Amino acid sequence: MEVIAQLVDVFLHLDRYLGVFLHDYGLWVYALLFVIIFAETGFVITPFLPGDSLLFVAGTLAAGSGLEVQWLIPLLIAASFGGDNANYWIGHHLGPRVFRRNGSRLLNHEHLDRTHAFYERHGGKTILLARFLPILRTFAPFVAGIGHMPYARFLAFSLTGSVLWITLFVLAGYFFGHLPFVRQNLTLMMLGIIVVTLLPGGIAWLRHRFGH
Repeated sequence: MEVIAQLVDVFLHLDRYLGVFLHDYGLWVYALLFVIIFAETGFVITPFLPGDSLLFVAGTLAAGSGLEVQWLIPLLIAASFGGDNANYWIGHHLGPRVFRRNGSRLLNHEHLDRTHAFYERHGGKTILLARFLPILRTFAPFVAGIGHMPYARFLAFSLTGSVLWITLFVLAGYFFGHLPFVRQNLTLMMLGIIVVTLLPGGIAWLRHRFGH
């Protein structure tokens, strides 16, 4: 429980933790941001890492005197794009092994074929839209690799999604994060960002669960 409480505290006070790191380690904060964004998009075991809120806070710091937005945005686009591609190839190579056992009800070859068919039809918009949905953006490229989505098509939508996601959230923090109201209520802003980004997935789940 203590670990969970600490994680929640980090999520809600990213400005404080990131600001302290920037003060203590200077330019190493760029490396920290790169690693977090890469891991959040690149490994299916780390969907809990902050994404949207971290980008907003990074943009807020760039509006001050700590970070350069002209370096921050390309760096994080590279992290997001690189993480996406690492996740794709992990799924691509791991998928056939995971689904090889015909005796499994969930991980069988029939489901692999369905996944492949789904990404043939809807893979592009799935990769693009999932970029703005926490947790789903971590799993979407992995499943795209499992489904053998054509790599050239994946690259195009992954790059587009990375550019849009990073640019929108960093610039939102850059242009609005310095406003007195935002600075005084940054914890509420973090909560708002988390709720808004989770809301579409929650609505879809409720419709699937209770809709007929």
